[in-house]
Parts: sequence; C-alpha cells; structure tokens
Amino acid sequence: MRQIVLDTETTGLEPAEGHRIIEIGCIEIVNRQRTDNQFHVYLNPDREIEQGAVDVHGITNEFLAERPRFPEVADRFITFISGAELIIHNAPFDVGFINHELERLQEYDQLERYCSVLDTLTVARKKHPGQRNSLDALCKRYGINNSHRDLHGALLDAEILADVYLAMTGGQTSLLLSDEGAQKVNAKKSTGILHAVDRPSIKVIYCSQEEQRAHELRLDIIDKESGGRCLWKRG
Repeated sequence: MRQIVLDTETTGLEPAEGHRIIEIGCIEIVNRQRTDNQFHVYLNPDREIEQGAVDVHGITNEFLAERPRFPEVADRFITFISGAELIIHNAPFDVGFINHELERLQEYDQLERYCSVLDTLTVARKKHPGQRNSLDALCKRYGINNSHRDLHGALLDAEILADVYLAMTGGQTSLLLSDEGAQKVNAKKSTGILHAVDRPSIKVIYCSQEEQRAHELRLDIIDKESGGRCLWKRG
C-alpha cells in the first residue's frame, strides 16, 4: 500500500480570497515503511504573503521571488501522488488549496480523482475525544520529538506527521531492513515454525497447594473490595 503524507504552507487562510500555496511537502510510505522518496517544492504565489502567515512559517516573498509557479510543477505533483492515499492533518484546508490551484489551470480534475484522502485530525478526534489534537499535541502524546520545529514548514511537518500517523495507527509493521529478511519470516509463518525444531521441551512448573490457597484468598479480597466484580473469579 502506497501512502503520501502531505502538508502545505500558504499565503493566508482562504483560497476564496485569492490566497495561494507557497510550499508543498510530501513523504512516501509504502507498506507502513517510510521511504527516501519525497516531493518538495517552494512556489512563487504572485501575490503578497500575509504577515500572520509569515510569522507561522517564516517564508517571505523575497525568498520565493525566483521559485517556480504552480503550473510548472503541477504535472510532477500529480504524477507523484496519483494512486496513493494522502495522509493530511486537517485535510479540508490543504485539499481546498490544492483544488483551488488545480481549478485555476482548467486542465486537471479535483485532487480526489487522483487519490484518496485520510484526515489524521478526524482519526485523532475519534481516538482521543475531548482532547487537544493539534500536531504538537499528538507529538507529545505519542512521544514524537518535534523540538527542531521552531517554525512550520511543509516538508518538516509532513515528516513529523508521518511519524505521528504510524504511531497513532499501531507503529510500523516490521523492523526488518530487507525484503530477503521479510521473505524468511513469511516462510516461517507459512510453515508454522517460528523457532528451532530441536530446542528442549518447555518445563511446566505447577503451583503448590499452599500457593493455590494464597491465590484464591487474594481473589476473595479483590472480589469483596470490588463489590463482586473480580473478573478472575468468573471463570
């Protein structure tokens, strides 16, 4: 399964007010493993960036003056994300801006025609209702180091979100470093042999009657203090 973790930076908050994308950052995940494949570009928006936005991401019009415009990178971007599942935090914001850029060109479909979209903010709100679910809050909750994030940046935030998404949805499925290693494990699983066949038998040690009585006494105490809700006595 191919997934693309995506983030954007913009000149302001509303594409309907003429605001544009100035940075796109994408990180590739294949079968829940991050790869070295990425898409990253700064864009000249042909308009002023609001000061409030500059305060967030630190990107200025002077920095973008010689950068390409969206039409120059649109084909490469669509090719990169096509057929993948996009992983985006607060997806309506980024998708709205991307679709605004695509509509301006009048030769592309909406983003959703090229790929599916998963909103990690929606996922986080379902997993942690009533709690803060910003990217910073999720980093703290899942132990993701974001101390290097002084300002927002599309590629940096995509990298952080990739780690948060994998942690929030169960971590990476394998720590194997090669396909050969994965094939060996899968072969063992298919035969049901996950250990050396000549290892000694496991020694079973049973509890004594005294230990059994002590255990039952402890369960009686737990059952009494819990008002009869001791699960271990329901067997």
